[in-house]
Amino acid sequence: MTEHATADPATEAFVAHRNLLFTVAYEMLGSAADAEDVLQETWLRWSDVDLEQVRDVRAYLVRITTRQALNRLRGMKRRKEAYVGPWLPEPLLTAPDVAEDVELAESVSMAMMLVLETLSPTERAVFVLREAFDVGYDEIAEAVGKTPAAVRQIAHRARRHVDARRPRQVVPASASRAALEAFRRAIETMDTQALLEVLAPEVVLMNDGGGIKQASPRPILGADKVTRFMLGVLGKNTDRAITLSPTVVNGAPALLVHLDGEFDGVLAAQVEGAVITGLYYVRNPQKLTRVTAETSLTLR
Repeated sequence: MTEHATADPATEAFVAHRNLLFTVAYEMLGSAADAEDVLQETWLRWSDVDLEQVRDVRAYLVRITTRQALNRLRGMKRRKEAYVGPWLPEPLLTAPDVAEDVELAESVSMAMMLVLETLSPTERAVFVLREAFDVGYDEIAEAVGKTPAAVRQIAHRARRHVDARRPRQVVPASASRAALEAFRRAIETMDTQALLEVLAPEVVLMNDGGGIKQASPRPILGADKVTRFMLGVLGKNTDRAITLSPTVVNGAPALLVHLDGEFDGVLAAQVEGAVITGLYYVRNPQKLTRVTAETSLTLR
């Protein structure tokens, strides 16, 4: 191809919307690897479409992506049922400015992604398309194979379900960074009291080893238990040198964990007020392939 050659219209349209389509698929699936597979399936179907019959390219591509993601989401249920220990979304390294986009950052946060896991596949698709991407009810109906009236009911039910479980407040990225910095100092200095002060009394820790890395088989509840676990794994009860490096994951401040110089995992947090209410520690190496290069996400 010469420098003056241009891609065909179908390819240009797909590339122009690729980041949006990936974000749709990722929010529905919680897995970057599966989202990439969905994009491949979307492209195969899109490449056979007669573009002259397409009135709205964005809507058409989102509809294809949603259908493919729904098919995959239903199949993932069996995988998750057989998963060893808690299942956490695959973390994505994102640009720092994503954290300043409150709407986008909340929609892809670890806490929100876990709430979406409690929805049925159709509820999740409807909620994601309506709440995050502001897709019309008629378009969603075409994507999920329901009537617009049914989609409105599903959207209302899903919104009520999510509102009852989502974080009580959204804090600025600066507050999350401050809380994580206090957490980092407490771990690296093995300061039990400082760690207790930055953790909410009802804090929940989930760690995902996928049966490959050691991890607690259940969520750990309460500041005392979380403190003992974190210092046991990362601090006082080990001879390993620990390094916690600030990063931005899923649109929010997070920490990269290295033990004896070896990359061990990603630690994300949910912050409310000035304290940490949720900790999400992903150690499964199969879920750590997207934390070395930034992934572009967009709601538009």
